[in-house]
Amino acid sequence: MYVAVSVQDAFEVFTGEIDLWWRGGLKFRIAGARPGRLNFEQRLGGRLFETVQFADGERTFEVGSVVVWEPPLRVALEWRNVNFKPHEKTLVEVTFTPSGPGTMVRVEHRGWSTLPDGHPARHGLVDAAFSRMIGMWWGDLLASLREHVSTRHAPTEP
Repeated sequence: MYVAVSVQDAFEVFTGEIDLWWRGGLKFRIAGARPGRLNFEQRLGGRLFETVQFADGERTFEVGSVVVWEPPLRVALEWRNVNFKPHEKTLVEVTFTPSGPGTMVRVEHRGWSTLPDGHPARHGLVDAAFSRMIGMWWGDLLASLREHVSTRHAPTEP
């Protein structure tokens, strides 16, 4: 996905403003319609986690752990959906490559083959159908990133 900002800015927005651009709702957030906040600890060993407000108080869910931290070119996370068993994980790698005046942001989400076909994270899909679904999910998120960047960095009228 192309974003019209520098590599440095793209990396900073992706990691530092994740709660602002990551889509809401049950498809993208543990919180669903509840109040919640997505946080990214910007360092090796940092966490990607969501804090959700429930009637009985807040709960925090860790969905990622930073295993590669190479600002502004690359970040990778061990990814764990809330329905993963303790030993289950996948890997999300995000790269930021200069492209003309902007940046190409590429997400590769690997490791799904380690989860059984009937795993809840697959939503009943296997093989190419599952790959399309997860690709479209990340495509929706990256489109939201691009929209946020364009709004955030829009030129102002004098």
